[in-house]
Amino acid sequence: MGTTPLKTVLRAFDVIRILNEEGEAQPSQVAAELGTSRATAHQYLVSLAEVGYVTQENGRYDVSYRFLETGNQKKYRSWLFHATVPALAALHEETGEPAHLGVEEGGEWVLLHRENERRETGLSLYSGSRLPLHTNAAGKVVLTEITTDRRDEILDEKRLYASTEQSITDRDELRRELEEISTQGYAVDWNEEANGTGFVACPITIDGYVGSISIVESATRLRRMEYRKYLVDELQAAADDIQDQYRRMSEHGPPQQGNPFTRK
Repeated sequence: MGTTPLKTVLRAFDVIRILNEEGEAQPSQVAAELGTSRATAHQYLVSLAEVGYVTQENGRYDVSYRFLETGNQKKYRSWLFHATVPALAALHEETGEPAHLGVEEGGEWVLLHRENERRETGLSLYSGSRLPLHTNAAGKVVLTEITTDRRDEILDEKRLYASTEQSITDRDELRRELEEISTQGYAVDWNEEANGTGFVACPITIDGYVGSISIVESATRLRRMEYRKYLVDELQAAADDIQDQYRRMSEHGPPQQGNPFTRK
């Protein structure tokens, strides 16, 4: 765009990143990571604490829950989120498996909501978790639904690195798979994001907004064709329920601004 980012803002988020990685840190530790003076690091920490995004106790600083508050505020402004939650709860109750709502942001798949936080799947996923779009079915179905320009932009800018030996890292191979997914209306993978784990996913495209609903399951169970078909059928039924719920909700007025789903 030709606009130079403000270095002070970039540096402030470097401080946030350091605190998030360290858990908590003193100004001297932050200064060493930044390659700057202790006084400068302290000034950034004090400023971030002043606006509530950093906490300070006994000379040690940490990120605050204000980020959680901000993210949840965006999440709960979304009518599509509210339309999806009942269907996800029913999907989890029916299958007994973790059910997810995800969106694309910054060329990554972001977990917006998860039903059944306690179930272990081999992946440590939580609301806000980010994964590459190309290493899991939940991300791939989103890639099939967004605009061609946006998809090309993501695939051209993002390096297709391998999360496991099964991850697709060749763009031509990935594009062929996306064409197949687009035709069948769902995606399945196993051992691509994490060994022993896979996704089954369907896209959600409502009123121009794109997301995905998915189930995470063990690779062993996903290899069973009958079980895969069962999960796909349940996901597609949930996607239909979400569209019906959204239409009922939209009768009360237009969606609020700030929706986190990608606009087509």
